[in-house]
Amino acid sequence: MTVTRVLTIAGSDSGGGAGIQADLKTITALGGFGMSVITALTAQNTIGVQGIHEIPVDFVDKQFDSVASDIGVDAAKTGMLASSEIMRRVAAKIRHYEIEKLVVDPVMVAKGGARLIREEAKQTLIQELVPLACVITPNVPEAEELAGMSIATVGDMKKAAEIIHSKGARYVFVKGGHMTGEALDILYDGREFFDFTSERIETADTHGTGCTTSAAIATGLAQGMTVLDAVTRAKDYITTAIRFSLRIGGGHGPTNHMAYVFRDSERYRCISDLKRAVGRITDGQCGNIIPEIQSNFVYALPGARDINDVAAVPGRIIRVGDKGRILHDPDFGASSHVARIVLTVMRYDRDYRSAMDIRFSEDIVGICRDLGYDVDSFSRSDEPDDIKRREGSSLEWGTGHVLSRRDTVPDMIFDRGDIGKEPVVRILGKTPDEVADKACAVSERLADLQKRNAGENRR
Repeated sequence: MTVTRVLTIAGSDSGGGAGIQADLKTITALGGFGMSVITALTAQNTIGVQGIHEIPVDFVDKQFDSVASDIGVDAAKTGMLASSEIMRRVAAKIRHYEIEKLVVDPVMVAKGGARLIREEAKQTLIQELVPLACVITPNVPEAEELAGMSIATVGDMKKAAEIIHSKGARYVFVKGGHMTGEALDILYDGREFFDFTSERIETADTHGTGCTTSAAIATGLAQGMTVLDAVTRAKDYITTAIRFSLRIGGGHGPTNHMAYVFRDSERYRCISDLKRAVGRITDGQCGNIIPEIQSNFVYALPGARDINDVAAVPGRIIRVGDKGRILHDPDFGASSHVARIVLTVMRYDRDYRSAMDIRFSEDIVGICRDLGYDVDSFSRSDEPDDIKRREGSSLEWGTGHVLSRRDTVPDMIFDRGDIGKEPVVRILGKTPDEVADKACAVSERLADLQKRNAGENRR
């Protein structure tokens, strides 16, 4: 197995959310082997920085030589370099060991506002490190410092990138997290700009985002990626880390460095859990609850954003006699209508990630209530005209209409249909097994009722 060696040259964050700690977590999560040269010790937490202790320059040299002369370096990144002397020594070592894949994170101010670099060191950073950078990753305040201009628009971000590039960096990645609106970052290679956009996630827990992003880019470069590909993956990585950020401490909590890794394992678990629950439906005598439009059974990933984050049954569950049957195993993005139902429910309670639609009848609604389930409904006659005209919006609207007037998520939501619209019952649950429990219970009770009715008719 090829080992990609990534060196982080930065300060230590005792709170674990930024600095060396964030870098090593990121490098490991993305498949690299992380090494460190610690330039400063900080006493800090989510609230702020309580103290900084710089490492003697000679000992910074020793750390660098120990790592580079024995293990070697495929790519490196710099973070907090508090003094001009440390910057000059680090720059000298980078030149000595001919490290070309260098990511410079021009750390100047901590998330809580504490300054992490001396004023005189800013010019040393520009003179010594910027010309060595394969990629430099300033946020907006850092780009303002480096470019000597204020930034209020995307056009300003691009102008600042051009100025910073003229100082010697081969690629400039200006991060727009401090701007308003959609999260937009700019990559400039000296000829053209590349835009990276993502949803803006409203959270205070963003401690260490700069360190994490630069470490992710360095790891990609070490693994042989182009700068564009390394930045693209780093953007996906940090967005996922922010989406599942950790509510730790009383201030700015850290991002979740393992969320990117857990996402893949969650996809596997999501498919496995849904497949098992669907098997319970198809193994039983559940054909009696499959509607004319057929049924689907879905399970969303934690934090799901769209239908591609929702596993479902391709081609739906069809009725064959007394049985439900499927043509394909569950997969992501295989449902539109039921997936949108569960995405709507998750906006009200993120723990409710599974749903199944079943046949409507007054008997079935009565059975649900007899079984002790919480049942609610909406009328399609209340549906706004613009929703009716928009394909696929009715069920999403109906689900939200019910949940907007409640404090809790019900077990079932039904409607009695409309012209050209089949009435349907939607079973909701936190897990596929919970939904399958409800569906099987309704199916069994309905089968008993049908047998009794059949016997009475024979008499």
